[in-house]
Amino acid sequence: MRAQPTFNNEVSIVLCGEAGQGIQTIETVLTGTLKASGLHVFATKEFMSRIRGGSNSTSIRAATSPVRAYAERIDLCVLLDRDAYPWLRPRISPETLVIGDPAVFADVEGLLPLPLTELAQQVGEKIYANAIACGFVTALLGLEPTALEATLQQMFDSDRDVLAKNLRAARLGRERGEAAVSKKQLTCRIEADAGVTGQLFLNGSQAVGLGAIAGGCNFIGSYPMSPSTGVLQFLASYAERFGILVEQAEDEISAINMGLGSWYAGGRAMVSTSGGGFALMGEGISLAGGMESPMVIHLAQRPGPATGLPTRTEQGDLDLALYAGHGEFPRAILAPGTLEDAFDCARQAFAMADASQSPVILLTDQYLLDSSYNVPQLPIPAAPHEHRIVETAANYRRYALTESGLSPRGIPGYGRGLVCADSDEHDQAGFITERSEVRVAMVDKRLKKLALLRGEAAVPHRLFGPKNHRRLLVGWGSTRPAIEEARARVNDPETAFLYCPQVYPLTAAVQQLLLRAQRLIVVENNATAQFARLIQRETGRLADADWLQYDGLPFSVENLETRLRQEVCS
Repeated sequence: MRAQPTFNNEVSIVLCGEAGQGIQTIETVLTGTLKASGLHVFATKEFMSRIRGGSNSTSIRAATSPVRAYAERIDLCVLLDRDAYPWLRPRISPETLVIGDPAVFADVEGLLPLPLTELAQQVGEKIYANAIACGFVTALLGLEPTALEATLQQMFDSDRDVLAKNLRAARLGRERGEAAVSKKQLTCRIEADAGVTGQLFLNGSQAVGLGAIAGGCNFIGSYPMSPSTGVLQFLASYAERFGILVEQAEDEISAINMGLGSWYAGGRAMVSTSGGGFALMGEGISLAGGMESPMVIHLAQRPGPATGLPTRTEQGDLDLALYAGHGEFPRAILAPGTLEDAFDCARQAFAMADASQSPVILLTDQYLLDSSYNVPQLPIPAAPHEHRIVETAANYRRYALTESGLSPRGIPGYGRGLVCADSDEHDQAGFITERSEVRVAMVDKRLKKLALLRGEAAVPHRLFGPKNHRRLLVGWGSTRPAIEEARARVNDPETAFLYCPQVYPLTAAVQQLLLRAQRLIVVENNATAQFARLIQRETGRLADADWLQYDGLPFSVENLETRLRQEVCS
């Protein structure tokens, strides 16, 4: 016998079905409706690598206050196909309200019946089961029907017949939902926040793309590869508006070489790829280091090795980003943990690459890119980006030795000088050399730039919790929201959380915090504690504990809360 739920301040909704049933459409409609109703909304996906079949789900949290992390708890579970129930069974509790078609789930105890097949046939096609489910859920939550209808009108306004059928399907679902509320005496107390309706609702790919635009990106060359393709698609959709040249390259080697050509000519280029594609770019990254060319590479992580789990998430490519490319040369790695940080890191990646004349790698993952939530604002810069290009004189030397290691960067056609660049070792003018003393001088010159990257981080670290802590949790990238929420739930006065969006090189301030920690716990989505090993390499500080997860799923708030409570009580 299932308990009758009461939704106070937050509700967690999961909808699950096979690929092709329109799970993404349901997510879009429901998140739009919830936000339009004044609720803070978070949504993330779990989907299989197939066109049809499998079990795909979307998890949505709607709350009175901001929510930004994945939670295992399910309050409302909508089952759309036969395999959905066994797939979600580990997350379903006695308090979960399970909703499904009784013709399919007759054996599920305590099922709240919703005859999707029968109602969809009344509308005309089974695809309208999506709108029926949305109508049913919004009725259970006590939302005004106008919010759902407005969302459907926005989505299907171009086809009057399809819009009319979706509206009818939503009303049929709502009628069944209202009857269920009356019969089951369900209670929903989630107060709306009037400020939410005017906020942005973004996913990670959009945030990265917007940050690239703010950073002055005017060229992207990429070969499509999940989960990085969303950034390429987003920038392509705004190419004409913002003057961006988009090239779907024949492979990743071509893409990065095109990007280097763009920077050489005075452009601001980015490539977007995932692990296997990034591996192919290794020679191009080394070329950027040798040419001392700026370059921005977006590396969207997914579980490997090989094809691995192409639609799941992991933080397994930090070592790959850190060591990619033969030879020794500086680079920076930024790993955003929120959508605001994804915007800011993408924007700052262009400034850092330009300022240091080095490759900058933007490290994201599937979970961050495919998660969505409302954000009040993005950190739009007060001034436009700065171009660090000089007009060349007749005696211009592209690789002139300087105290900082940075030489004035010219581009062909801007001034009287010759802008010489090649992949061989070169002298100050850029001409090939094999003289040992020149080689040593050029290696030292390039490595000096690491000090610039190690200075004050463009996207600074954050410390959550007490300054005088005994226990320090350390996270990077997309682990931030779950760690932040878990720490707040436990509210231990001796525990703080250090979040590092610049994972390499570590700044002096971050190193000091790491060295002062009495007990250091590093949280990351991989099997070998890659960031913990980087910390040890950079500071000599060995982590006291590594909290690792590498099953293709993100950390849940509950998982981290449980681990932290055990840690605090031990």
